[in-house]
Amino acid sequence: MKLPIFIADAFTATAFRGNPAAVCLLENTLDEDSHQHIAREMNLSETAFIRKLQPTDNFTQSSHFGLRWFTPESEFPLCGHATLASAAVLFHKMKNTNSTLTFATMSGELRARRAEDGIVLDFPLYPAFPQDFREVKDLIKAAIGDTLVQDIRYSPDTKNLMVRLSDSYNRSFLETLKVNTEPLPQIEKTGKVKGLILTLRGEPEGQTPQYDFYSRYFAPWVGVAEDPVTGSAHTILGPYWSEELGKKEMRAFQCSRRGGELDISLRPDGRVDMKGGAAIVLEGTLTV
Repeated sequence: MKLPIFIADAFTATAFRGNPAAVCLLENTLDEDSHQHIAREMNLSETAFIRKLQPTDNFTQSSHFGLRWFTPESEFPLCGHATLASAAVLFHKMKNTNSTLTFATMSGELRARRAEDGIVLDFPLYPAFPQDFREVKDLIKAAIGDTLVQDIRYSPDTKNLMVRLSDSYNRSFLETLKVNTEPLPQIEKTGKVKGLILTLRGEPEGQTPQYDFYSRYFAPWVGVAEDPVTGSAHTILGPYWSEELGKKEMRAFQCSRRGGELDISLRPDGRVDMKGGAAIVLEGTLTV
């Protein structure tokens, strides 16, 4: 079987920045094992599989598709950057004629719409609740040592632990912080935590460019030591920083080595719009 495959760098307008995702277009049903084999072969944080929902559908004119995401280790319930990459492939490579695409996923219906300067994702928001430090101190200590922590939240929906660093730190500190992810799956093996978000308040007005908050994301539990730019983490970060800053419109930067930018907009219906660019860097055919 021959499958069209692409690699797109998401949440960036520049190749080799942002977060790369592989995108496979499925004309026909693919057996379950092959999804994971392909994702392992691609060896990126996520590989997305777009499937037609009806036999008469096509990638140029249809507006509804199925979408699944796989890390090298397992299927993942929600991925922002691979959804953005999938929309970019449909819009820019398959020349899809629709202004909005709807994806049926494990996390419900997600939408992606064209914008003048990128693609806007319509995602759910997930609350994060205060977390007792004593319950996670070993995990945090192993990951970031004696780094000062200002707040800890936990999202039961996404199984992400969010750790806000002290306001005394700046972007440079977060970017250069050595995070030890190797022991984390052995320290936390109950299944409660599947991802670690480190976040930091943005710098004062006058900084160029100005961001409202920064973050980094780590998911060694699913085979991803550090993810370059993580849309799903911003479904937690968005409402948290909105409450902290008193803002509904925010600009975020994920401080990985590749780096990526997101425009965050909290909506009255309890969802979030996340806007970003995408650069398609590879197009080919996969033989399965």
